Amino acid sequence: MAFKGTENYIASTELKLAVNAAITLERPLLIKGEPGTGKTMLAEELARSLDVPLLQWHIKSTTKAQQGLYEYDAVSRLRDSQLGDEKVKDIGNYIVQGKLWQAFEMEKRPVLLIDEIDKADIEFPNDLLLELDKMEFYVYETQQLIKAKQRPIVIITSNNEKELPDAFLRRCFFHYIQFPSKEEMVDIVNVHFPDLKKSLLNEALESFFGLRDMPGLKKKPSTSELIDWLKLLVAEDIPAEVLQNKSDKKSIPPLYGALLKNEQDIQLFEKLAFMARR
Repeated sequence: MAFKGTENYIASTELKLAVNAAITLERPLLIKGEPGTGKTMLAEELARSLDVPLLQWHIKSTTKAQQGLYEYDAVSRLRDSQLGDEKVKDIGNYIVQGKLWQAFEMEKRPVLLIDEIDKADIEFPNDLLLELDKMEFYVYETQQLIKAKQRPIVIITSNNEKELPDAFLRRCFFHYIQFPSKEEMVDIVNVHFPDLKKSLLNEALESFFGLRDMPGLKKKPSTSELIDWLKLLVAEDIPAEVLQNKSDKKSIPPLYGALLKNEQDIQLFEKLAFMARR
């Protein structure tokens, strides 16, 4: 198995090396980077390129590690016992498989995405150490030892909202997705808009990177937001000439709501634009 990128996902040489190293070492690949840099999409495209199943476990602040293994539905069992249902005699009827269990059961080696692990409680990563290392866990209710038929390719993403424990980091192969350069961004945009006029693309990228370079910006626009903005520019048929003076901060870009996502950044931009015009 080797990842070489796909027609829908432009991966840097360093990212491809990281993915293939993690597969070779059979360790989880921990991916960090700015929001909107394609961390989640990497797992989707990796599964597609290798032609293997994809399981996605999207983490929330309330998610517990146990949910990735299994959950015992005691409430349903109690209700069925009150109704005299025969299936209450088999406790296995009330065991709900989590994403890790599903991945362990697959005949074909899957890609397992654990998305935004830093959203969960600080103990969440440590609670999965043994399962991700040994690729097995015990179901106490049914006295079963669940072992992975094949070690899944595990992709773990983080937005750096909180530090991850050292013990967890030691078990991962790590890669930070650097924000694309202008040249790399051209390749990414061409995947989504192969027929985009070069003049519009050049001016849009000047405005976009000009925004990102603005000092004091609270939320820098990401790759996904650039794609949304370009989609709007094309839909509204906005010519390149409208953008030509945007890079020198003389006015705010059209449809800026796709790029700037809070009022502080808009006010900052307008203030800088006003000062530039004086």
